[in-house]
Amino acid sequence: MRAGKKVKLKEWPTREEPYYQSEDEYRQILVEHTQKLSAQQNLLYASNQYSLLLIFQGMDAAGKDGAITHVMSGINPEGCDVFSFKQPSAEELEHDFLWRTTRHLPERGHIGIFNRSYYEEVLVVRVHPELLRNEGNLDELIDETIWDGRYRSIVDLEKHLYRSETRIIKFFLHLSKDEQRKRFLARIDEPEKNWKFNIADVQERSFWNAYRKAYEACLSATSTKQAPWYIVPADDKENARVIVSQIILDTLKKLRMSYPEPDDTHRKELLSIRELLANESHDDE
Repeated sequence: MRAGKKVKLKEWPTREEPYYQSEDEYRQILVEHTQKLSAQQNLLYASNQYSLLLIFQGMDAAGKDGAITHVMSGINPEGCDVFSFKQPSAEELEHDFLWRTTRHLPERGHIGIFNRSYYEEVLVVRVHPELLRNEGNLDELIDETIWDGRYRSIVDLEKHLYRSETRIIKFFLHLSKDEQRKRFLARIDEPEKNWKFNIADVQERSFWNAYRKAYEACLSATSTKQAPWYIVPADDKENARVIVSQIILDTLKKLRMSYPEPDDTHRKELLSIRELLANESHDDE
């Protein structure tokens, strides 16, 4: 999404022509992407200049968990942290709405992944404004201006992070209502997926139009040049994963990263140690 543009999700497809011709080709593409991501992560860690924050948002069953699992399967877990944000705790409700997520921002050289994020505070909370009372907001303070204020806070935070060398990629997995229905049925019909299904998911489905409007307002207000939103057609899970992985690769390749080069002193130390190791006796073997 270009910054400053108003989005109407009905104009954005939930399914595109796939970037693969067969299941085998899909697996081959994903393996190639995960290998390249692994190499880029090593460079990110070694250069220790940037951090990367990936944000995944979408309706229930949009494929957020699957995208994270498959796309990041080749990443070294020591340099990557995944956080899933659900209903806030009592402690989190005692702080400002950005507090619980900013505590988990990635350090330099690392990749942070937010499965849902601070954007829930202008999505689910907007659909269910009664939740604002749990955050200490009084009835007389709750009106439409609260969302504009939160959008500004989010944009200001993301601009600050950009200046601090954190690059942010935000994915909205765009799922159709019919495809969600099919995935809910699969979660009921397939025993190994029963654990994924909750009656609350169906209850939230009844608010589909309200969520769509909340997403349209959010995406329009918070897609910036520094932290753009990518609206990913998500009815085809495999195609969505290919798209997501390519966007991450493209972003990392644009960063000016290089492996640190040793100075003269360190180089002399390395050569000295190499000489010792090369001439080491094998008598103790």
